[in-house]
Amino acid sequence: MDGVKVPHQPLNPYTQINQGNTEASRTARHEVADVKAIRTKLNVSQAEFASAMGTSVDTIKSWEGKRNNPTGLAAKVLATIRNNPDFFNEIASH
Repeated sequence: MDGVKVPHQPLNPYTQINQGNTEASRTARHEVADVKAIRTKLNVSQAEFASAMGTSVDTIKSWEGKRNNPTGLAAKVLATIRNNPDFFNEIASH
């Protein structure tokens, strides 16, 4: 590549943020559901809760133990249950 000049290109915005050269223009905060508090308020077992959520007891345990966080649809369903506990009865009956 003798004699070939490559034009300098600025770093993409994500690289600049990761390297601390600039700040993000906005940030998003997502509230992580307190699964144990929701389940306790409903007065149901981990097995009952797992069945209604369509997941395993191990997953419920990992959410309650803060080893993993619910994501996607599970996070949305948990937020709905937290705000409207009667919704749990709807999904548990199906």
